[in-house]
Amino acid sequence: MRSAIVHDWLTGMRGGEAVLEALCEMLPQSDLYTMVYVPGSTSRAIEGRTVHTSLLNRLPAVARYYRLLLPAMPLAAGRMTLRGYDLVVASSHCVAHGVNVPPSTRFVCYCHTPMRYAWEGREAYFPGRKRLDPRYWVLRLLGDYLRNWDRRASRSVTQYFANSRNVQERIGRCYGRDSVVMYPPVDTDFYRPLGQPPGDFYLWVGALAPYKRIDLALEAFRGLDRPLVVIGHGQQYGRARRSASRNVRFLGRQPRSVLRRYYGTCRALIFPGEEDFGIVPVEAQACGRPVVAYGRGGALETVAGIDSVRGREAPTGVFFHAPTAQALREAVVRFERAEREFDPRATRANALRFSRERFKAAMTEYLVA
Repeated sequence: MRSAIVHDWLTGMRGGEAVLEALCEMLPQSDLYTMVYVPGSTSRAIEGRTVHTSLLNRLPAVARYYRLLLPAMPLAAGRMTLRGYDLVVASSHCVAHGVNVPPSTRFVCYCHTPMRYAWEGREAYFPGRKRLDPRYWVLRLLGDYLRNWDRRASRSVTQYFANSRNVQERIGRCYGRDSVVMYPPVDTDFYRPLGQPPGDFYLWVGALAPYKRIDLALEAFRGLDRPLVVIGHGQQYGRARRSASRNVRFLGRQPRSVLRRYYGTCRALIFPGEEDFGIVPVEAQACGRPVVAYGRGGALETVAGIDSVRGREAPTGVFFHAPTAQALREAVVRFERAEREFDPRATRANALRFSRERFKAAMTEYLVA
């Protein structure tokens, strides 16, 4: 079986690239297609194959501004024609599912989310004074064009896989398509308890982008006499550092070994954003640590809230249900009152539901059928 894999862009290792990495391991002889490629930015499993790029990749220094090329990406994706393959697998959160594939080819899409920039997720990228941001108005003007293209592109896909029930519902609403839920892989072999006792600090991990709500965490901990460690970088890094109180420490980007140590020794992970799935809470739980999470999106599927567990199910976190600093502060206090009820072994067992082995076994069963 001759196969190809399509991914939106290869510019770094995040949750979507963890899925791509597993797909590359499952289909080791497949060709790889993408809109923009920065060599050396991803893992060995991804880098070790021929990468075919779109016309956009020929632009000078495109890695610096590729996200601004969103209006041109549907056209670039449609110009990529994948012929001679028995199977094409798209790993898509933007335009990868819009490549040109002959009707006779089996075309499978692992959908991280329908294009957030075109649908309801757009507002999350422009918090605060978004009406003064020209990019906000460009996306509003392009909204109908992007949504219509996205919906048309979805018709050529043979089978959709959704990374969560949350995204499954969105695929049905946006595309009118059924999908199969296939939770993304988490490296639970690497992210594991190291036998060290937890410290007194809380932890926030992620890209410092608006929808991750680092602002909410900083405001909440300004009113709490507890240390908070922030690991990650992004467009809001400078602003976040300037606005943080003295009990917050920023470590920037860190290698996985350092991240694992902080996961395993934090008091709890703080997860204030709404995400489609959210790999960070699962990595923290794989290290045996509980999560204080906003009760929307993928966290409802990966964290067992102490207020919602039933029977023999063990809690692995605490939810707050209003996107406010006060609600987050109250959730931290509720967590501390019930801290003894969180068992690291049960917390890790919950994370093992999302292991790479389970993902690859389930996905292989569909792909070779």
